[in-house]
Amino acid sequence: MDFGYFTLSDNRYPDNPRTPEQFLKDIFAEALYAETIGLNSAWIGEHHFNLLGVNASPLAILAQLAGATRRLRLAPAVTLLPVHHPLHVAEEWATLDLLSGGRVDFAAGRGYDRKEYEPFGAPFEESAELFAEGLEVVWRAWTEPGKWSHQGKFYQFTDVEVRPKPLQQPLRPYVACFSRPSMELAARNDWNVIYAPFAAAMVYGSLGDAVRIYRETCEQQYKRPMRRAMCSYFIHIAADRREENYGREALVRYFQDALIAAFPSSSGEKVPPTYKYFVDIVNILRDMRPEKLTDKSILCGSPQHIVDTLKQVEHAGIAEVILYFNYGRKPHALVKEQMARFMSEVAIHFDTSHTEPFVATARA
Repeated sequence: MDFGYFTLSDNRYPDNPRTPEQFLKDIFAEALYAETIGLNSAWIGEHHFNLLGVNASPLAILAQLAGATRRLRLAPAVTLLPVHHPLHVAEEWATLDLLSGGRVDFAAGRGYDRKEYEPFGAPFEESAELFAEGLEVVWRAWTEPGKWSHQGKFYQFTDVEVRPKPLQQPLRPYVACFSRPSMELAARNDWNVIYAPFAAAMVYGSLGDAVRIYRETCEQQYKRPMRRAMCSYFIHIAADRREENYGREALVRYFQDALIAAFPSSSGEKVPPTYKYFVDIVNILRDMRPEKLTDKSILCGSPQHIVDTLKQVEHAGIAEVILYFNYGRKPHALVKEQMARFMSEVAIHFDTSHTEPFVATARA
């Protein structure tokens, strides 16, 4: 099982002295440090208008990282596809994959904040359909050998050829799966999945059940093996009870100060049917206390406790865990210290030798 660095650039906190501009520089430095200490990947989130997160352009940060690193996998976490034209998305990420030597792990999702849709003129009520059609366009742009056309509900064009093609053939997307329709979309199209454990537990019962259902859907309904399954985790390594309390309190602060306001139903708005499960999530998070947090949402405690939990995650069929070190306004120096501790005290207990580095080959 592999491990990566993950951030949503959350910076929405009362009386927060850290500016968005400084935090973006910290994120770049942390992602660069991820390669130095041996993490496999950097997953950089996309958020707009200084709402939940402050980074609107994962592509820009990852392009800078591509030139500053040699082996780090480069991934958005995730591209908010409904607010972009999918042809443009396909062009940009194919270019980064080509120039980085095939190091892109492309991931897309439909988000959850109406306020991020409306300024772009994207229909939030139709987000599921818009997302599915957009990702179909991206996939065809990367896989169609010549000119092709598309006449859909949201996008229409004729005789288009997208070049350059990605270096990876194929550059198979990851679908962010907060719901069954997203998982089923991935299974139907032979794409990868990425889960958030707390959402997987609410929708499926557990992370293990989420992977199992994805596997069974692929095998039984579509007669093919499942693709790669990943998940994200909040993490705080603690040497004692005081440090563990700090990690838990930081996560509750993240949930209640930064996250809830971005979720549907938080302000009494009408929630589209495809987002109904967020109502339950918001109700849980509003009442969350540090002592209520479990391994379904956070890896917090001694290195051995975290190893034991991750062994269960590995057994469930997860191929890579991306780790949210810098949540809850943690200081930059502490984040780097946590990253180093993870590699020296936790990651050494896992075999990552099964993952061979991508070898670029010449294309015609």
